[in-house]
Amino acid sequence: MYITITENAEKKLIERTAGKNGVFKIKYDTENCCAVNGIAVLWFVEGPDEMDEVTETNSLTVYIEKTKKIFFDEEMTIDYVENRGCFQLKSRNQYFNPCMTLIDKTV
Repeated sequence: MYITITENAEKKLIERTAGKNGVFKIKYDTENCCAVNGIAVLWFVEGPDEMDEVTETNSLTVYIEKTKKIFFDEEMTIDYVENRGCFQLKSRNQYFNPCMTLIDKTV
């Protein structure tokens, strides 16, 4: 799996986590729904869980849950949409989340 992080998204991710220690994680959130009906969310966490795997990217380190990789494409992009104030996770085939907020889970 490979994730391209656009220049705009990288800038916003660094800006929003400046001065904090942690890593980025794509979480497949299934709260209030079944396992196949989740949505991708972007978390900033203190560190990866044992079930997380580092994903190859062009810049920042991003982790993803190993067991949830099946819900994603092999090549994806994290972008930032300025006029909407949100991130997007997308591939050539689909949007996994067209308006994703960065959720800071660090203490």
